[in-house]
Amino acid sequence: MSKSVLIDLSALRDLYCGLGQVALSYGRYFEKNYRKANSAYSLTLLVPDKMIGKFGNEVSYLSSSRKLTRKFQFLLPKFDVWHSIHQSTRFKPQHSETKYILTIHDLNYLYEKKGLNRLSKHWKLQQKINRADEIVCISKFAKAEVEEHTKLKGKKCHVIYNHVEPLHKSKSIEPEIEIKNPFFFSIGVIQRKKNFHVLLDLMKLYPDKHLYIAGKEAKKAKKNEYAEMIKSRIVNENITNVTLLGGISHEEKIWMYENCEAFLYPSLFEGFGLPVIEAMQFGKAVFCSQETSLKEIGGEHAFFWDNFEAETMKLLIDNHLEAFYNNKEKVQKEIEYAMSFTSDSHFKQYEKLYETI
Repeated sequence: MSKSVLIDLSALRDLYCGLGQVALSYGRYFEKNYRKANSAYSLTLLVPDKMIGKFGNEVSYLSSSRKLTRKFQFLLPKFDVWHSIHQSTRFKPQHSETKYILTIHDLNYLYEKKGLNRLSKHWKLQQKINRADEIVCISKFAKAEVEEHTKLKGKKCHVIYNHVEPLHKSKSIEPEIEIKNPFFFSIGVIQRKKNFHVLLDLMKLYPDKHLYIAGKEAKKAKKNEYAEMIKSRIVNENITNVTLLGGISHEEKIWMYENCEAFLYPSLFEGFGLPVIEAMQFGKAVFCSQETSLKEIGGEHAFFWDNFEAETMKLLIDNHLEAFYNNKEKVQKEIEYAMSFTSDSHFKQYEKLYETI
């Protein structure tokens, strides 16, 4: 009798965030590769109502949208294996016999939150670690953070790098707004940890170039003060060469990567740094922060800012932008490196866990 496996893809509720994109890659992988008749396990995906049926008929679906499901999780069916693809999900296995695989992306709350909020998030993560049978981190940096700040009680952390979906140029669609060339590109939820505001002073030094930042504003109970600060600075300081695009489609994102002159990513807290690898798929010069996991993920292929002083940031770009594109071998090696994250090895490592746990 095959094992029953549930994979929590409830993050699909927001396709504009990194976790939503990770969840989407899971759904698309299993749509393409999973066949119940030939598998050692039966697969159920926990997804929002809008995504039920989106990944074919070989898998089963449970809704993550319904209040009854969220409030009374013990009503969910019993599974042999439960995989939470990120640590901040509200769902968890309710049956003690269920084997639990927990994937941890980051411990950013240690640096972003304070007081009771920080303690609450840490306590919730520790409870999941206590319950987990297998713990997986998405980078060596994340693994080191977990080992330092949580109590593993003899449990080991594995590292399985994120799968990065291959972005095909054939699906590229130019955004409806007029795009000014040449342009730099950046993407991410507009929140303080992404550090986008340092790019405003940088762009003052590049009057002949434009910067487009794609991404929705972080959802807050009140107005997003960080996003409002950036908008206010753009207006008050007459920064005419920076545009906030808001959320863009998958196809528009591909076009922006494909046509930008360089990708800029000053983020302060990343468990992995998905956009860095996405930009590298197109052989683009990547300039980014060296904070948290970005030094590890960018490796020898990205250029890293030592600080966020506008003149220093510009100097790094000026010293390497043209030379990067003139070195065809370096560009090709970057593309090959990025494409190594698009292979199915990520999912096969998890499938091995599903079958052997």
